[in-house]
Amino acid sequence: MVSISRRNLLASLLVLPAALRGGDEEGTPLFNGHSLEGWKAGEHSHSFRVEDGNIVAAGPRAHLFYTGRGGNANFKNFDLKAEVLTRPGACSGIHFHTEFQSHGPLKTGFKVQINNAYAGEGDDRDRRKTGSLYGIRDIYKAMVNDDEWFEVRAQVRDKQAQVWLNGTQIVDYIEPDPPLVAVAPSLRGGAIALECCGDVPKVSFRNLVIKPLPDDLRTPPDQLPRVDDVYRQLLQMNQDGYPVVDYHTHLKGGLTLEQALANARRLGIMYGIAVNGGLKFPITTDAGVLDFLASMKGTPAFIGLQGEGREWVTLFSREAIAKFDYIFTDCMTFSDDQGVRRRMWIPEEVGEIRDPEQFMEMFVSRILGILNHEPIDIHANPTFLPDVIAKDYDRLWTPERMQKVIDAAKANDVAIEINNRYRIPSAAFIQRAKSAGVKFSFGTNNGDPNLGRMEYALEMVKQCGLTWQDIFMPKPDGKKAAQRKGS
Repeated sequence: MVSISRRNLLASLLVLPAALRGGDEEGTPLFNGHSLEGWKAGEHSHSFRVEDGNIVAAGPRAHLFYTGRGGNANFKNFDLKAEVLTRPGACSGIHFHTEFQSHGPLKTGFKVQINNAYAGEGDDRDRRKTGSLYGIRDIYKAMVNDDEWFEVRAQVRDKQAQVWLNGTQIVDYIEPDPPLVAVAPSLRGGAIALECCGDVPKVSFRNLVIKPLPDDLRTPPDQLPRVDDVYRQLLQMNQDGYPVVDYHTHLKGGLTLEQALANARRLGIMYGIAVNGGLKFPITTDAGVLDFLASMKGTPAFIGLQGEGREWVTLFSREAIAKFDYIFTDCMTFSDDQGVRRRMWIPEEVGEIRDPEQFMEMFVSRILGILNHEPIDIHANPTFLPDVIAKDYDRLWTPERMQKVIDAAKANDVAIEINNRYRIPSAAFIQRAKSAGVKFSFGTNNGDPNLGRMEYALEMVKQCGLTWQDIFMPKPDGKKAAQRKGS
């Protein structure tokens, strides 16, 4: 593939629009607003047309390549902007570092995904959302709306590819050296193309502008990622369509929202930022819920509520908590048979457990009460045991007790969290739950800024043979637990 370097700048100017030769600091339009001059379709040319000054993609699957006047416009480092309008159910893509193909799915390069449609758990439709660097750094929450124009910006600088939506950065991928070509394409330059996905509503493009950047840009060596087995598995899971999301992330212990989002862009792990709601916790009223959600508006992350204690259900209205993307809780706070409120992570409140078997029967009954009656989407910190009996985890969590919890989770459509902090539940529990058709979420439950890389969850995905269909996705509006369960 040909790239635009300083050495062959004069030659490259022959294939680029005349405006570029004028040194326009804002970039050069790729579309003249009235025809597809400078563009070439690989197949089904009728899938692309000009309507009302926009490029419209609608029809059989096809790709439209920008060729320039010379028929071979290629770019290595660049800053590309485009305004996009999607109709409900539409999908498309902006490809770069690719090459012309006469037919079929593109075999080379990268794609910035265009897709705001919701696809539920296990749905065969692609769940990656607009702005994803497809299969590399995927976004699973729609951050822009159908029927509204939004701006997509993609920039490549040597080994770094970045994506913004309406000015908010959501992707910051740095390719390792050497590239992992068996898992991901290489940033080596190439063509730009627009995608028509096929039999879906139309997508419109306007104001496509590119600014070539110097070819001799270099990524500092200290910014290159550390490649190990965890890095490879995260990248492979993105390629395979797993929703790689840590839904149990708290802004506490010194962790800021900016740090969490930077971590997400760097690692390829999307986050669910959760606020704690309950007595003596940050959120205790509907007004607090609405204030928190307003403060997080536009954040490229899922936003969740962690219900604290069993009283949390009495503090909020169904309408208020349904505005969260998801709700979760655990059974680490409950009242025992004597009515004493206990927090399982505090040894002084747990006290001595003289009869572990009796304790387990009570504990399992409390878990079942939560799963059967509280409006939650995820059961967090599952199978957690206090320190005084944790050494007997495998003995106390008998197959019968596990099955009771699993059956209740399945009956109530509650996902089971695979928790990185406590390394629970066990593989035996996960395998049994998978067989029952239970969904799983990933969660860190951080107490400090160190979010890790979901190591235990990745280990369980591999050991238990979990597929992308086994992984939880937040429900669409109208189907959330807060809207279908509890009073």
